[in-house]
Amino acid sequence: MTQSPMNLFDTTTLECSKLITQRYSTSFTLGIKTMHPRFHDPIYAIYGFVRFADEIVDTFHTHDKAALLERFRQETYQAIEERISLNPVLHAFQIVVNQYGIDLEYIDAFLHSMEMDLLDHKYDCDLYDEYIYGSAEVVGLMCLRVFCEGDEAMFERLKAPACSLGAAFQKVNFLRDIRSDFHDRGRVYFPQVDFISFCNKDKEEIEADIQKDFDDAYQGILGLPKGARLGVYLAYIYYLKLFKKIKELPAAHIMAERVRVPDNTKLALLLGSYIRYQFNTI
Repeated sequence: MTQSPMNLFDTTTLECSKLITQRYSTSFTLGIKTMHPRFHDPIYAIYGFVRFADEIVDTFHTHDKAALLERFRQETYQAIEERISLNPVLHAFQIVVNQYGIDLEYIDAFLHSMEMDLLDHKYDCDLYDEYIYGSAEVVGLMCLRVFCEGDEAMFERLKAPACSLGAAFQKVNFLRDIRSDFHDRGRVYFPQVDFISFCNKDKEEIEADIQKDFDDAYQGILGLPKGARLGVYLAYIYYLKLFKKIKELPAAHIMAERVRVPDNTKLALLLGSYIRYQFNTI
């Protein structure tokens, strides 16, 4: 049966977001593939949206980033309101926003955090929390809206753990990328931390905060719908592995070299997670 032109356009834009995810993140692509197929397109669409916004502030150095981000913001809200965009990433995203009732406040907070990256901030505790919420926690909440499929009680129950999981992921990224963030972008996100004098004590305090986020997130993962649980757990276990590798290293090492999880380790984590899932231990 031939698709209608609009359905073909929708499908094509969703496939664009899938391609973006595959190109930019093998880890998240792997996690999404383990979810029930009904979650694939919506999560790809969310990833495509946040990835492109992040690209504006992190990559397009020869262009007016502020103007590009503002245009992206305006086109995002226009797409959501009109339920169409010729930008395939924004069209796919508006489908998900409108279908799952994703809160505009989450989109506002996310774009605000992207805007913060354009400014030379010295992050204090309040700004740090504000940035983490907008850059990571709300992305988890957008995905949670999809996973809950309109079940408001489930959403409210899992909201705090979803925020903790997003925060854990972002803070691990900050630790892993502390060198490149400082040298390439002039940023140190952690409050009261000076890259030049960053030491093991600073690192241990940050790690204790991240560990609490991981602990708070785990029970929420167990409460997710079965079709989403394995994929989210896989992302959790991957980041936990990365975090443990970072914890084993001195501050001087992560200031000098980006820590990675090898592909064969990722596959081993997938296999172990799948076995646990099959035996209903996650």
